[in-house]
Amino acid sequence: MTNVAPSTLTINSPGNFPQVRLRRNRQHKWLRRLVAETTLSIDDLIQPVFVCGQSDPREIPSMPGIKRHSVTELVEYAATIEQKRIPAIALFPFYGPAQRLENVIELLRAENLLCQAIQQVKHAAPELGIIVDVALDPYTTHGQDGIVRDGQVINDETVELISQYAVLLAQMGADIIAPSEMMDGRVGAIRQTLDGARHQDVGIMSYAAKYSSAFYGPFRDAVGSKTCLGQADKHTYQMDPANTNEALREVALDLAEGADSVMVKPGMPYLDIVHRVKTEFGVPTFVYNVSGEYAMLKTAAKEGWLDYDACVLEMLLAFKRAGADGILTYAASDAADLLRKQG
Repeated sequence: MTNVAPSTLTINSPGNFPQVRLRRNRQHKWLRRLVAETTLSIDDLIQPVFVCGQSDPREIPSMPGIKRHSVTELVEYAATIEQKRIPAIALFPFYGPAQRLENVIELLRAENLLCQAIQQVKHAAPELGIIVDVALDPYTTHGQDGIVRDGQVINDETVELISQYAVLLAQMGADIIAPSEMMDGRVGAIRQTLDGARHQDVGIMSYAAKYSSAFYGPFRDAVGSKTCLGQADKHTYQMDPANTNEALREVALDLAEGADSVMVKPGMPYLDIVHRVKTEFGVPTFVYNVSGEYAMLKTAAKEGWLDYDACVLEMLLAFKRAGADGILTYAASDAADLLRKQG
C-alpha cells in the first residue's frame, strides 16, 4: 500500500477507514442487548442460607449483609427469596463449639436443626428448591468434613455416614443432595442409598471439583467450623489449586456414579475449570461464588473502591460466560433485585 501523507487524507474517502466497525453493534443499549452472547437472569441464581438455633448469634462480621437465621426467621426469608423468583436455596447449619461432638452421629437425627429447617421451609415455600450438603464440618469438634481417627480423615466410614444422612434429609423434604466433602465414591454410595430408600427422584449436585482454597474463611466463620479447624487444613481430600486435569477426572467419576449435575468451587479464580468441565461433558454445571469472593467485593465497595452493583452483575455474567448453568452466590438476592430493575 502506498503511504499517504496525513495532510492529503480526505475524511469521506471510502478507502481510508475500516469498512468493518465493531463499534456499530455497541452504540445503542437495545442493540447491545440484541447481540449479547451471554445473558444472566434470576433463573441462574441460588441463594446460600445459614440457619442457627434461637439463641445463637445472628451476625457474621466477615460476611457483610449475610446473617444466620433462626428457623422461624428462615421461613420468612425463604418466602422472600421465593417471591423474588430465585429458584432455590442452599441450606447450611450453624453449631457453636459447645454443641459439636467428636462422634457426630447423635447430631444427625430427625430433630436436628437442618431437618427442622427443611420441613418448615418446604411447607411455607413449596415452589422453592432446597439444596443441602452432607459434609460433617458443621457438626464436628475438629471442623473436618469427615470422621477423623488417629489424625486422619477416614474415607469409607464417612461415606457410609453421609449416605444415611442423605436419606434422612430426603425424608425431610430436601430436593437435591449436594455432597461437598470430596470423599472418594460418595456419589455412588449416596445414589444407591437414596434409591434403596425409594428416594430415586431426589437429585445429586456433586461438588465434583472442590479445591482446597484460601477463599473459604468467611464461610467457616458462618458455620462455626473455623475455630474448630484451627491450624489444620483439608489438603488430603480437597483438590490442589494447581491441578486442572484432575478436576475432569473427578467430574467423570461423579457422573459415572450417578451425579445429576456437577459444581466447581470456588468461582472467580477457577473460571478455566468451569469452562473445561462444561466443554468436556456438556452436563448441568454449577459454580460456587464463595464467601471470600463475596466478602472482598463487599469490603471494597464499602471503602468506595468499587461499585458493588455493577461488579456483582459483571462477576455473575463471567460465570455464565465461562459455561455455568447456575451460580450459588451470597449476592443472589441483591442480583435478583438489580436484574428486575433492568427489566
